[in-house]
Amino acid sequence: MQRIVIIGNSGSGKSTLAKSLAHRHGLARLDLDTIAWRPTTPPSRRALVESEAAIADFHAEQPCWVIEGCYADLVELALPHATQLLFLNPGVDVCIAHCRTRQWEPHKYSSPAAQDRNLAMLLDWVRGYETRDDEFSLRRHRMLFDGFSGEKREYIEPPALA
Repeated sequence: MQRIVIIGNSGSGKSTLAKSLAHRHGLARLDLDTIAWRPTTPPSRRALVESEAAIADFHAEQPCWVIEGCYADLVELALPHATQLLFLNPGVDVCIAHCRTRQWEPHKYSSPAAQDRNLAMLLDWVRGYETRDDEFSLRRHRMLFDGFSGEKREYIEPPALA
């Protein structure tokens, strides 16, 4: 039974890898972006208890899955159920390059133009990954990775998606 959690900075390749694994192995997929935010303008984080309930529902409905995101607080809720943790850590420059070429994400933005308007803010946020001290930081991802006792792997180069 595969239950995989993928963590990393924005632009590290989490969504691409999760989609590939879900397709290849018939896994249900949960993008934590979809349960972390309220659909408001500007977006605001859901209460942790709301996201926790969504993760619990997902676990109850799906025996095999892949969950991906940069939210250490939400990943902590999924890790006790995970069989594997993948940490995508290719470096900030690679993440920035990926963000610049990212396809439109309709579950996050109303249009490609809306996504493009947010790009400068996203790139600044990605640049802060190694120095921030929040739920989205390298420090918190490293703590999750180091503390996970199951099968785990850190990628400093994007994994093959064959």
